[in-house]
Amino acid sequence: MHSEPEGDERITAIGLFAEAFLGVSARLAGQVAEHGLAPIEFEVLLRLSRSPRGQLRMTDLSAQTSLTTSGVTRVIDRLERDGLVCREACPTDRRSSFAVITAKGRHRMTSVLPGHLALIEEWFTGLLQPDELDALLGALRKIRDAVRPDATAGAGAPARDNALSSGG
Repeated sequence: MHSEPEGDERITAIGLFAEAFLGVSARLAGQVAEHGLAPIEFEVLLRLSRSPRGQLRMTDLSAQTSLTTSGVTRVIDRLERDGLVCREACPTDRRSSFAVITAKGRHRMTSVLPGHLALIEEWFTGLLQPDELDALLGALRKIRDAVRPDATAGAGAPARDNALSSGG
């Protein structure tokens, strides 16, 4: 390690990570917008579609995304208005509710995902050898678990651990 900022590998590491993330995110955002969704709306729909029974508690959505609880409420309001999600009361906690992806929401995801996956392959996973991708996934999970320990709240799927590459 160097003591000068310009030669410090920690600065290089975080800079490369940010540049890569922002570059891939910009490419994905354009494709998602073609389907009438904002990136955060797509992320919420994707998280719901990958969750057991297509539902998550609103508080879990907040923990898994960069949104506050009021931000989640606003996104769910928009998605509900478009018929892509609905709310259901939590049977065990009257103060809590679930966001649930609807059939229309699943249909929208079916139309968005092929192009989304093609871009992920072109600009991210396809650039790496299988062993490089495995190592990267392990490293990203380690970092994510340290900085966002509640990020898998409500996911119920450890093999996938509900991680997303679209900003979550």
